[in-house]
Amino acid sequence: MRRLMVAGNWKMNGTRASVAELLKGLKSQEFSATVEVAIFPTFLHVNEAVEALQGTSVKVGAQNLATQSGPGALTGEVSASQLTDAGCTLVLIGHSERRQLLGEAESVLVEKFKAAQEAGLVPVLCVGETLAEREADQTFDVVGAQLDSIMDSLGVEVFSRAVIAYEPVWAIGTGLTATPEQAQDVHHAIRARLAARNAEVAQGVRLLYGGSVKAANAAELFRMPDIDGGLIGGASLNADEFGAICRAAGN
Repeated sequence: MRRLMVAGNWKMNGTRASVAELLKGLKSQEFSATVEVAIFPTFLHVNEAVEALQGTSVKVGAQNLATQSGPGALTGEVSASQLTDAGCTLVLIGHSERRQLLGEAESVLVEKFKAAQEAGLVPVLCVGETLAEREADQTFDVVGAQLDSIMDSLGVEVFSRAVIAYEPVWAIGTGLTATPEQAQDVHHAIRARLAARNAEVAQGVRLLYGGSVKAANAAELFRMPDIDGGLIGGASLNADEFGAICRAAGN
């Protein structure tokens, strides 16, 4: 049985004051033991989050990492080993904003995925298509190629220690949300693509949906058989809204 997961990606948001208030709000929430809850603050706020959430079940992850797992001469980068030292247990890889806006190539994402696992971090691989690609009926080809780049280089078995988040680019921060049926179709296709290489890995990997998830639509999305939770953007910046989404998963 796959344990559901709800993770909050704070993106480039937060001041010391607002983060302290958000963390205080998160600590006041009641989270179901059946749901794994995680947050992904900015690098600047990782230590604050780790310290504030000690003694709770909420895990802390990072939004990015360097392509090498250990220390080195890479000005401005943060290594996987530094993230684990800071208390992170997960890391986002391949978010569409980094793919689309910062030009991160598949070869770079493979190196980041490998570096994360070498340091003991759980990679959360983000995949998804643009609106133009969906309208051209290329969704399954695009998402499949993003998965294949990891599997061809590192093997399908690496997904036994990873999470996959399907985030249609057209639904991120736009207010648009894939219908539960649309999201389920892609999640089912992802699991089938993994199963073609290893059925056991495919059955065990958790598949999250991301893209304008809110408390109002979370329960309907999470009822789908291949949707194992959500990667939440803007709604994760409100402790009560995020808590409600987590409770929807728990129910």
